[in-house]
Amino acid sequence: MTDLSHIRLTGRPLIISDVDDVILEFIAPYQRFLNAQGLKFLPRSFRLTGNVVRTDDETPVTEEVVQKSLHDFFDEQHVWQTPFQHVMSALPALAEEADVVFLTAMPPKFTAKRRQLLDTLGLHFPMVAVETAKGPIASMIRDRHTAPVVFLDDMAHNLASVSEHLPDCLLLSLAPPSEVHAMAPKPPETARIVRDWAEAAPIIKAHFSGPSGP
Repeated sequence: MTDLSHIRLTGRPLIISDVDDVILEFIAPYQRFLNAQGLKFLPRSFRLTGNVVRTDDETPVTEEVVQKSLHDFFDEQHVWQTPFQHVMSALPALAEEADVVFLTAMPPKFTAKRRQLLDTLGLHFPMVAVETAKGPIASMIRDRHTAPVVFLDDMAHNLASVSEHLPDCLLLSLAPPSEVHAMAPKPPETARIVRDWAEAAPIIKAHFSGPSGP
């Protein structure tokens, strides 16, 4: 059972946001991390296994090696990951009128590492790490609150899951302009595509001040 006891909502509008490649850069630093391990990612399809290869002969590594590389990366995330463009100015400003919760797709055992990195950056908003569908968790976070809610993610399946469980939620598809994301499944039609937080912020503020807003 996912522990949400540390989340305290005020009844204000709610922003639920993914972390990797939405709050913190992921794919670019992960590729640099792979290079430091004698590996590299060949952007041939939207998957890691089969496309992470050895640098010397481009032999694909096993799924076990890929998973270990991800876990090693998350263990050292404070060395590699930096804030996504414009997030450090946009999100604190939005937080003046909204509650913010991070819903990150990451093994929960790395929660303390990510918490420390986010706190170092001054992003002290509560965080939940999950490896399951995000829709049910987002619904549990919102609970019985009726204020407007926004969900941001770079993955189509997460946006679709939240759309199913929170049909009145504003969905924003935010992803870096990487070769990897160019091959990703398209977000659901219910999601609005934004390039960065500078574009997302006024859309979020407009949603908050809409007919159901405060």
